[in-house]
Order: sequence, then C-alpha cells, then structure tokens
Amino acid sequence: MSDTTKNANESKKTSRFDPNFTQNVINAIGPKCDDRTREIFSSLITHLHDFAREVELTTEEWMAGVKFVNWIGQISTPQRNEAHRMSDVLGLESLVDEMAHAQMSEAGDIPTSSAILGPFWSPRAPFRDNGDTIIRSPHEGLVTLMKGKVLDSVTKKPIVNAVVDIWQASSNGKYDFQDPDNQEDNNLRGKFRTNENGDYWFYCLRPTAYSLPTDGPAGAIFKLLDRHPFRPAHIHLMITADNYKGCVTQIFPKDDPYIATDTVFAVKDDLVVDFVPFEDGKAVRKLELDLSLAPKDQPAKGDPTPSTA
Repeated sequence: MSDTTKNANESKKTSRFDPNFTQNVINAIGPKCDDRTREIFSSLITHLHDFAREVELTTEEWMAGVKFVNWIGQISTPQRNEAHRMSDVLGLESLVDEMAHAQMSEAGDIPTSSAILGPFWSPRAPFRDNGDTIIRSPHEGLVTLMKGKVLDSVTKKPIVNAVVDIWQASSNGKYDFQDPDNQEDNNLRGKFRTNENGDYWFYCLRPTAYSLPTDGPAGAIFKLLDRHPFRPAHIHLMITADNYKGCVTQIFPKDDPYIATDTVFAVKDDLVVDFVPFEDGKAVRKLELDLSLAPKDQPAKGDPTPSTA
C-alpha cells in the first residue's frame, strides 16, 4: 500500500465528511499520466483535502484564497515574480533547498551549503575579467574586494575554469531591473572564471539589508501573520564547473540584525561571513571566501566506490 493510499484511508477513518471523496478525485487521474506526476498530484490532493477538512474551511475562506492566488498572477510581470516570492515567504523554496543539500551532503565530503535562488538571477550577466568590478552605476556603500578559491570538496584541490556567477542588490535595496532609472543593465552582476590555481577575485559592494515589496500578496501575508518583510544583507552566488554538481548559494555579513529572522529562512551557519576592514585604493572591505563543489560521480554513503576497471 502506498503512503498516499494509506493517508487517504486514515482520512476516511477520522473524517466526519464523505470518506470516499478524496480517493474518487485521485482515481480520476487517467492511465496515461506518468508515475511521478501521479505520485505528486495524488499526494497534493490528499494533503490539500485533509487541510480543508482539518480547519473546516468555509466557502468564504476558500473564495478569499482563490482571489489571493489570482492576485499573485495579476501582479506578476517579467520583472516581478510574485509566485516565486510567495514561495520564499512561506519557506517552501528554502525547504526544497534544504532537502537537496542534505541529499548532496550524504556523500560525506560536504560542499559549500546551498541557499535559495530567489527571483532576481539573470542568465544575461556578462563574463568579466578577474580583478574587474561589478559596480557599474553610481552608488553608496562599502566597496569590497571579494576573493577566494573554488575547490573539489573531496580532494580539496583547486578547480580550474569554474564559473562564479554573482549578483546583488544595490545599497538602495533594489536589483538592476527593479531600478532602471538609477542602475544600468547588469549593474552588480558578473561571471568570473577561476584561473589555473582555482582563484577568483573581483570588486563588489558590502551588501545591504532590504525589505521585500509589501505592496502585493507577500505584503498582505506579512501583515496578516504579523511578520517583518526584511532580508538580511546578502550576496547571491552560483558556482558551476564541468564534471561537478553546481551550487546556488548566498552569503551574509555576520553582524546583520536580520540574520536570525530572515523573512525567507535562507540563512545557514556556514554562509555567515566577515567583511573585514581593508584598503587597496579601490576597496575599504575585504571578504576571503573559498567555495567547494562536489564531483558529479561522487557516491552517496553506503554506495560502492565506482569501479575503475
């Protein structure tokens, strides 16, 4: 008996409502549906129906939910992904990220912790030379030299030609495409390749905390649940290399006041870093950060070592 069928049967025993209704909806899934889709939707239907029965959802509350979902779609644009933001606010993306990182870490040698992608990554960020700056528009903030190595999490050896893709908000709390009047395209974005020693280095800003937009569905949830909308200061990173599992992550200054209460629940202990005073004529802060990636062929714990025959 599958877990989904077992849950549906448990619902039948405890519910004072129609004990067959949920299973009838699940049974309506047709025979051409693939197994994974069937598994996901059967579980979704079961949990959704159990939730409605548990709280005894009223017609008015259900309709309020429908209108809220509609609002998410209506306010979304190519520059504003409100559904992604709601997923973050409710902790779903961070939960999925936690599960993915746990599965990767089961191999034993733990790579750099992952963190949520968020809605502001762009595939159009340009490659820049090591030592270049991603600060392309006038700004306030502390210029930072960020440098380190990308390493193999198993051998600890440097990875050559790894790509470090970085993006961050400006000191006004906005990303470039949220702020076209003040920031040029691809401001505070860039991709850097590690050299023959696995090194990368570039100039960025010490990040600034900011509030998520509160003029839409996410803001309504913050007000309803008496929650603040602030993210701690952070820098986004996506690290990739041939024959390695990629890593999407964020880093956070250790003295940020929102570290313990990040409104999207993305902070992990090893991602909290120290921006130290520094002076080289360009920067006033420095961050040294080594990053590690797990090989794609790394076996999980308990798996046999891949044959070399």
